Amino acid sequence: MPYGTGQDDEGVALLLEIGEYSVLIDCGLDDLSDLCKNPAVDLVLCSHAHRDHAGGLLSFHQIWPDVPIFASGVTAYLLTLLWPAITYETINRFCHEIPWRSPVKVLENLTVELFPAGHIPGAASFLLTYQTKGRSYRIFYTGDFCLSSFQLVEGLSIEPLRGLNPDILILEGTYGTNRHPHRRQQEKTLMELIHNSLCIGQNIAFLVDTLGLGQEILKLLRSHHQFTGRQLDIWVTGQLAVACDIYLQLLPQFPIAVQNFAKHQPLFWDERVFPKMHRISPENQPNNSPYILLCDDPSTILQYCDQSWLVLIPEHKKNLAQIFTDLHCVQYLLAEHSDGRNTTQLIHNLRPQHVILIHGPANYLKDLAALEELQNRYQLHVPSRLHQVDLPIGEKFVQPVLSTFNLYEGELNEFGSSIVISLPNLISNDTRWSVFSGTGIVEARWQGDELVIRGLPERELILHNNENNKRTEDIDCCRNCRHYRGQKCWNTKSPLYDFKVTPEGCCPVFETITILQE
Repeated sequence: MPYGTGQDDEGVALLLEIGEYSVLIDCGLDDLSDLCKNPAVDLVLCSHAHRDHAGGLLSFHQIWPDVPIFASGVTAYLLTLLWPAITYETINRFCHEIPWRSPVKVLENLTVELFPAGHIPGAASFLLTYQTKGRSYRIFYTGDFCLSSFQLVEGLSIEPLRGLNPDILILEGTYGTNRHPHRRQQEKTLMELIHNSLCIGQNIAFLVDTLGLGQEILKLLRSHHQFTGRQLDIWVTGQLAVACDIYLQLLPQFPIAVQNFAKHQPLFWDERVFPKMHRISPENQPNNSPYILLCDDPSTILQYCDQSWLVLIPEHKKNLAQIFTDLHCVQYLLAEHSDGRNTTQLIHNLRPQHVILIHGPANYLKDLAALEELQNRYQLHVPSRLHQVDLPIGEKFVQPVLSTFNLYEGELNEFGSSIVISLPNLISNDTRWSVFSGTGIVEARWQGDELVIRGLPERELILHNNENNKRTEDIDCCRNCRHYRGQKCWNTKSPLYDFKVTPEGCCPVFETITILQE
């Protein structure tokens, strides 16, 4: 019974009824009223410390103080970020630690085994095994996972899971069928964007989550070859800084490579080695420019930034760009979940009977469920909130009725040196259209015998311009103007203000760029 499936802005809370037991998997609910209608919950499993998976745990414990809650030790420690007024000692009394890769008997005939899931420190995937006289039943829950390793977290390892053959796989599908560049390429692209912006004197602000992405970016800036030793100040605010402090306390739980890095220089808070890292406080404020600001509160962006800044917003928070209408915002990709290719790879390696897809936009989950390579092999389910899903276990393959891909028929015409592809306007009703068409520029490539077309996001256009449009000092054009960013003019005195302009354009109030020496 899904009380929350993680679709769109919904938290995750799944009640699994197996044999005589009811197990609540994650509790990311703000409102527990529907859950209170259930007669009994025997235990709770918490995958990690993000609010959409753990935000309702404290309320749950206050309502049902005798129901045990289980998580990894690191997750229990990080839960203090969700409730600053609650101490770790209090949380530790009701959130019990399960060690990694060691089956633990939590109830009669029911064991739980934890596997590191990647994503953030402490994030766990669960293997539940329910034993009867006739056979055992296995359920694998991924939580939020990523197969790729990050700066501070190793990815979910497929090797110990290969051929597990669980009866049920409950899987997050955040990115649907989307494919992403390799993790290191994502990091390289982001570092180049930051480097180029700093070279023209821009201050940079990152809006990040309190836990996970912010610490990843800080470690990247401290260790990437383009920034090692660079005379640059990095400033961190609010709860994001508190999360960094907790990371330092958990350092022995981090990968060996991270521990070795921390032996030679501080992971965070360094006033000695460039790039220096500082905590913002009323007494300690930025005074050198350009610098980088990381914060987890949009109001901090509005407090510190003006039109001269570059504000970087992660793709999963792109809707927040509407708050910063007067600022220059660019989306960046540093994925915290596996893309469609790695998600299907995990499914094929596990070889379950039932696959339940949760956590992500509804249309993304339906796209995954519509893949022929999955429909031919597995029983697929895309549950909705408060709609019970029955999972019969047996030899007979019965595929539930699922949505298929939306297909749009169009026309192709050749006109001399151009080719025009016409599609029905109905395609723009999909919520993904605004992202696809944002810049009005597309890129096409062959994939076998099929032609794949994708919209080019603004961040790639900026990098393309930085790499290919070499600035010349003797031409007073928009490309060389300090107010030209993201194909638009940001000079309020210019007749071109707030318009998209070509790099070769010019106006009477041109102001040259001064390249800062590193």
